[in-house]
Amino acid sequence: MLTRSNGYLTLISESVPTASESLQAEGYAVLEGVFTNDEVLALRTDVERVFEEFPPDDRGDDYSPGQRVPFRYEMLNRSSLVQKAVGHPRILEAIEPLLGEDCHILANTAWWQTSGDNDHLGRFWHIDSGPHVPRDADVPWDRRIPYPVFAIATHLYLMDCPIESGPTGVIPGSHTSGQAPPIRRLADDTLGWDGRGALPIVAKAGDVALFVSDIWHRRMPPGPNDPGRMFIQCHYGRRDIAQRLRPTSSVNHLSPEALARATTEREATLVGIHPLSFYDG
Repeated sequence: MLTRSNGYLTLISESVPTASESLQAEGYAVLEGVFTNDEVLALRTDVERVFEEFPPDDRGDDYSPGQRVPFRYEMLNRSSLVQKAVGHPRILEAIEPLLGEDCHILANTAWWQTSGDNDHLGRFWHIDSGPHVPRDADVPWDRRIPYPVFAIATHLYLMDCPIESGPTGVIPGSHTSGQAPPIRRLADDTLGWDGRGALPIVAKAGDVALFVSDIWHRRMPPGPNDPGRMFIQCHYGRRDIAQRLRPTSSVNHLSPEALARATTEREATLVGIHPLSFYDG
């Protein structure tokens, strides 16, 4: 576990929340009852407002126009209630021992999927970025070294997410694999790692699920009585990792002259103009 001291991340030996330990060891955790019924209702109402006021964000990404419908990006810019919610003390106390007290929000997206809507890239096994410590599959991690965590995703549930909803499934411990999910098995419900298979994260409205960016995860197939899903997703990262609330093409540190001089793809990425990828949105 970490703390920021004199500008550097250093190890600490003090006790930390169980959720922090679970995130480091298993790659996921669930916080129950973080938000009251009234808070959930207020958040849900405000998310519905954002969906009504803002059209789906068109950023030239891999989603087709229809696939963009269930998402609205940069939510903390669009809702003061969401901005307050993603800073809830119970969330911060779970993630700060892993990311540092100066961690920040990388991306913040609202998901509102109707019954049976599973047509999006998240239905395949994936990791959110990384792996941050890539290595050959036959090289085990030395368990004497706490596995480093660089980014953590959270789902703030605004409606119940039972098994029929096709909840997010995670493969516990896979964040330590140093691998991305095997390309030939991205839609395989039986995929596992180190003898462990998928664990669906079922939750109640007001709960918060957290998972490490490197863990293998996906939306599981919804059942015939799928009620849909509605949650606020927020990614938190170490201070060293850049925010991705908006694409670098629209938010960057470049002068018009420097931008004009970047005429090749590599010149553009070198000065910070990157194609859309993980977290963008």
